[in-house]
Amino acid sequence: MSSTPDSPDARGGDVAGRVDPEVLDELVAMRASIDNIDATLVYLLAERFKATQRVGVLKATHDLPPADPARERRQIERLKRLAEDAQLDPDFAEKFLNFIIDEVIRHHQALSASSAEPAADDAR
Repeated sequence: MSSTPDSPDARGGDVAGRVDPEVLDELVAMRASIDNIDATLVYLLAERFKATQRVGVLKATHDLPPADPARERRQIERLKRLAEDAQLDPDFAEKFLNFIIDEVIRHHQALSASSAEPAADDAR
């Protein structure tokens, strides 16, 4: 029996055909919700990186350091408090934010390096 991507068998994954159809329907509905949340997270991260890219350009233009350790510490503590309020593991929230911060700093360092290159060429 073949199934189309929208059929309960395809959407139910490995458990399709082994569980009650009502359970499968609930599983499929919950997974659809998770898929929507994942899509929202991707778009929110894209917006966040657009904003941090503008910060990086501003920093590079004005010869500011790519990282701001004091702000990063404040943001991590703030996010951990928010995580606790939301009943999310604060350690997970910290790891997640550290991952994002590391990527932002990497982008800022690249912007800073690329803005310094023309100045080096001018010195020749």
